[in-house]
Amino acid sequence: MSGLVHTIQFVFGILGNVASLFLFLVPTYTFKRIIKNKSTEQFSGIPYVMAFLNCLLTAWYGLPFITSSNILVTTINGTGATIELIYVLIFLLYAPNKQKRKILAIFVLVLVAFAAAAVISVLVFHGKNRELFCGIASTVFSIVMYAAPLSIIRLVITTKSVEYMPFLLSFAAILSCTSWFIYAILGMDPYIGISTGVGLTLGIVQLILYFCYCDKKILNKKTFAVEESQQNMDNGHNNDVKLYLP
Repeated sequence: MSGLVHTIQFVFGILGNVASLFLFLVPTYTFKRIIKNKSTEQFSGIPYVMAFLNCLLTAWYGLPFITSSNILVTTINGTGATIELIYVLIFLLYAPNKQKRKILAIFVLVLVAFAAAAVISVLVFHGKNRELFCGIASTVFSIVMYAAPLSIIRLVITTKSVEYMPFLLSFAAILSCTSWFIYAILGMDPYIGISTGVGLTLGIVQLILYFCYCDKKILNKKTFAVEESQQNMDNGHNNDVKLYLP
């Protein structure tokens, strides 16, 4: 029976890798827009910095000398750390100076935090204590990463627009968290289970908000188009009047 459970867990680990890779690649559309417009607009860089830290810590947690049978966790999070680093660098390149300083400061703190956690886990802790320390660190910063889009949620509620909260990003987060949550339950891993459970909950909240405000986004665009058309008609009428004035 344990062999069957291990096989099912491995399958969900593979599904988690695929879903997570999809999640990591979803923001490429956003960054194409940033590069094209040479502006970060109202997009937030904090989720990408937090995702970078989460990937580093989770990849570290999955290494054989920390935990056993979690190599699938390390492979995808190592890949994710590389992708998120590219996103952060692009964001820093096009962000306004004030925002750039803020994101750069957070990025430096992230590197220091990971380096400190890695050194402490190797030099201070051993065996189960090492797993406990790395597991708690990974869980805490995973929750921070999943909570990072809360600023975007506030923006969506304030502006009543989902322009800066892409549907695919929320949907991919739900797929990824669901796969890893089941993987964690089968492997009885509380650290991965808690963090992905929180991520799954927040992903569902984002998806609900998207469906609440997506129609309003379309309505706002239509209203703007009508107003612009009316303004153009008024301007044309005024020009006609001026043309026939003596």
